Amino acid sequence: MSYDRDAVPALVPGLRLLPWENEGGKPCFLSADGAGGVLSRLADEIEAEQLCDGADVLKGAVAVLDDGRAGEHALRLALRATTQAFGNVLRVADSRGARLPVRDGAHEADLRRG
Repeated sequence: MSYDRDAVPALVPGLRLLPWENEGGKPCFLSADGAGGVLSRLADEIEAEQLCDGADVLKGAVAVLDDGRAGEHALRLALRATTQAFGNVLRVADSRGARLPVRDGAHEADLRRG
């Protein structure tokens, strides 16, 4: 799974971007009424895991970069893991940012695409 924020439709108030895609690679959304249903809690748990994984991947990537003997294969693996984790973090940020209250005169798309 790779997150492309430019390929995701502008986030609509009341819809939550979920931390997974459908089988066709399209983003999934949940009608978020704030009730904290089962899918919403599952999404919260997956997002938390993705953020923790991202922190671990960052540590690993730094270790590979700091190792002067690391070869091309190790660097490619570290970069692949880092880009995957970064995509997940962007998805979480977009999802959570879209659920923040919008200040007067601001548009969500402007806030998200900043």
